[in-house]
Amino acid sequence: MLKNAMRGVTSMEFKDKLVFARATLNLSQTELANELNVSLPTISRWENGKVNPTKKAKVVFKQFCKKHEIEFEGDNNE
Repeated sequence: MLKNAMRGVTSMEFKDKLVFARATLNLSQTELANELNVSLPTISRWENGKVNPTKKAKVVFKQFCKKHEIEFEGDNNE
């Protein structure tokens, strides 16, 4: 397992967390979409900031990060 943390970044937007997690795990957008059980266009829209994820999607993403030991300092409900 990886042990990663974004330290000193307390106001990171969801889209930035998504890109960081995907890059850290060396996943394609398609692979991440499969992991989060969403479509490829959804991942693309989230990463581009065109659409905000639902609360449920944020919970699924948080669980995904926890599973892969990716932490964000000051992480709250995202």
